[in-house]
Amino acid sequence: MTGAAAGCQSENVTRDYAVNSDNIIQTHDGKTIFTANIDVNSVTFMDAKKKKVTAEVPVCKEPRQLTLSPDEEKLYVTCMYDNKVNVISVEDQEVTDSIKTGVEPYGVVTSQDGKLLYVANYRSDSLSVIDLEDEKTVKEIKTGNRPRTLAITADGSKLYVPEYLDAGIDVIDTKKQKVVKVIQLENSPDVSDVKKSQGIPNTLEQFVISPDGKTAWVPHMLTNVDTPVHFEETIFPAISVIDLKKDEEITEQRKELFTSINVKDKSDKAMIVSNPYDVVFQRDGSKAYALMSGSEDLVVFDLKRGGNAVQILRRIEGDNPRGMVLSKDGKTIYVHNAMSHDVATVETGGKLAFSQARLSGENEKLIQKDSLTPLVREGKKIFYSANSDEYAAEITGNNWMSCASCHADGDINGLSIMTAKGMRNVPSNVGTTENGLFMWDGSRDDFNDYLLTVQGEMGGMSELDPGKPIPSDVQHMFDAMFAYLDDPKSFPAPQSPYEDGKKLSADAAKGKELFEGKASCISCHAGSQFTDSTKAVDEDGKLTTKNISFLHDIGTGNTVDRASKGDARAGYLNPRDAKSFDTPTLRGIYDTAPYFHDGSAKTLEEAITRHQYKDKPNLSKGEVVQITQYLKSIE
Repeated sequence: MTGAAAGCQSENVTRDYAVNSDNIIQTHDGKTIFTANIDVNSVTFMDAKKKKVTAEVPVCKEPRQLTLSPDEEKLYVTCMYDNKVNVISVEDQEVTDSIKTGVEPYGVVTSQDGKLLYVANYRSDSLSVIDLEDEKTVKEIKTGNRPRTLAITADGSKLYVPEYLDAGIDVIDTKKQKVVKVIQLENSPDVSDVKKSQGIPNTLEQFVISPDGKTAWVPHMLTNVDTPVHFEETIFPAISVIDLKKDEEITEQRKELFTSINVKDKSDKAMIVSNPYDVVFQRDGSKAYALMSGSEDLVVFDLKRGGNAVQILRRIEGDNPRGMVLSKDGKTIYVHNAMSHDVATVETGGKLAFSQARLSGENEKLIQKDSLTPLVREGKKIFYSANSDEYAAEITGNNWMSCASCHADGDINGLSIMTAKGMRNVPSNVGTTENGLFMWDGSRDDFNDYLLTVQGEMGGMSELDPGKPIPSDVQHMFDAMFAYLDDPKSFPAPQSPYEDGKKLSADAAKGKELFEGKASCISCHAGSQFTDSTKAVDEDGKLTTKNISFLHDIGTGNTVDRASKGDARAGYLNPRDAKSFDTPTLRGIYDTAPYFHDGSAKTLEEAITRHQYKDKPNLSKGEVVQITQYLKSIE
């Protein structure tokens, strides 16, 4: 099929309601549901009434979000790792075309008249405006850092583009085709009780416009960086509310623990939920439902009675619920579980004030075959889970946080968190099992040592003695997690928008020459992983924390860094001096700001300039720029 034929609508249909990009969407009549099956590389069609899969369509790598054309004849899905959008015929249930995008496309919506396709490019920091007549990009709009999902207003005049980590929301005037405002979510202020909600907003997962078009809800997390990391004091769930007339946050309406989200259990204790991901509204605006992907819960808000949470439906059946749609009559929510690849059904009880949501029936499986091995799948489930009841040992204390709460979608969260040893920049998981020693001070040489993180920071597995071997059933959990982290498909190094795949630019080529020569960066950042940490081995060639020859003092220590006497996992044979640090990988370094162990360098230029080491040459500003250009090209 030609590109023009694939993009055109059969009739002049104009949509008159707001839509947002999501991993699960439905036709306007609610009869057909579509899901993007993230790591299986397929899109599923499901008959909503029968709750039966009618087709599973193969698509390109890592499908993330979907949108329909206004006439609902075409389904568009972003393929994050293939840098394209697949076009699917809804009638024929097959891919008919592909459209090239920027690097790592994520969110996608069509214009209300169906003539344009908007695509948020996560790594390119841009929005592609694609003419669907000839399927060519007619404009690339520069956005803030890491644009992710998208939403378009009912009249089509504005697009909203949340910045995933920086908590800004770019407002795009679709007529002018430019960003006209950035709504910056406010920090939740510090309070004396560190166990109450506070911190910096980040990981903005969705932007859902209310039925009346006056507001939008944005599920995200808050990270408290002021106190030493602790599961009850660092990560908090939140939903921010945006006034769409003023394009401003209504700060007093933010939903947080323990104010708007404060539902008691049978023991009269507040129920903890984690990792907010998606929102749907009753069509009359009477209720809102928020999906918690980490704790695997559904939170119900009564908007006619103060707007607070009135119910927490604990434990959606399935693993890692990330998206949902509400039936046309408002009585049923279909929940998309991203790790078990199935759909769970929740009966809402409708719009009646005192009705209760409840699970209904068995889940419908969305895929024929999992692309991951059972062990890798189990490890991925654990990584994203904050469910305290599901595994051989608690992952987290009372559902507070998952691994993904700090390692956002497995990556960085752009923040530095206070620890007992000082501020620590949250690193990416790219190549983490191949980068040598673990932790910024290289104080761990075995993945099992992360028991200390689970116990001290996440509040889980507290019944285990860290100085003794891990029980076999819990060891299986660590093995699964390692298998997931070790799988090269789990965290591929991001493709750099600064690298065209053919040859380095003139500046980057000169930077490579300086990197390997005059500046001698390669003396530490060497090999395929660009780190010398892999050399920290004993006489038998086994990685060991006792070998401190490859920890380096480059003058980045600060007054809050603290020395350590070691830990029980290593028999206290791994003391650290608070000045020497492990060499981080440079793979994907262009998109892992801030830099250094404490995140104190905001740019690569600053990081290069601040490096202090023996016989460091004087580098001109131009040479620093050239080295930076080379670093940005490394994948």
